[in-house]
Amino acid sequence: MADDHGQRPMTDAEIEAATLGAAQRVDGQVTLREYDPRWAGVYEREAASIGARLAEEGGAPGHRIEHVGSTAVPGLPAKPVIDMLLIVDDPGDEDGYVPALTAAGYAVAVREPEWYEHRVLRKRDLDPSAGSANLHVLPAGCPEVDRMLLFRDRLRRHTGDRELYARTKRGLARQEWKYLQNYADAKTEVVEEILARARLAG
Repeated sequence: MADDHGQRPMTDAEIEAATLGAAQRVDGQVTLREYDPRWAGVYEREAASIGARLAEEGGAPGHRIEHVGSTAVPGLPAKPVIDMLLIVDDPGDEDGYVPALTAAGYAVAVREPEWYEHRVLRKRDLDPSAGSANLHVLPAGCPEVDRMLLFRDRLRRHTGDRELYARTKRGLARQEWKYLQNYADAKTEVVEEILARARLAG
């Protein structure tokens, strides 16, 4: 459950069922910040820490880590949360990577076995520029991996689509939401519009 989840809007029951502990409630507007160049450095630091821990534990051989979401796009406003993608062979095999990530300060927050075995691990008290990180875990070869990276790269390269997405985010952030996932789901239409152009562009 994250920005641009790529599914139909989730119901409250689905949001609560997928979340370990309490689902992320907003009960109001979503706070966005203007792009902070420190976010790239926070990602690099966290990616290095995760990679080192996995290497020490011998977990998730051949894994790959990517910076995704709005904090990965220079110039784009975002919630101060670093979204990362960890690509492994089998996210359902938590014993293969969760102990190493726990040692790096992450805790499992979301399990969605019916959706590509998606997991989210969360780390709090991250950095003055970004209070937390979400580490999405998806399998190699998963269509959602391609989708997330295509969307990120399109926004990095295409000023018009980046500005469109920024306007959409700001407009939706001013509305009232119960759960953070509701806000994320509301962006689906414009996300799909941008992805369609990215696919046509090749």
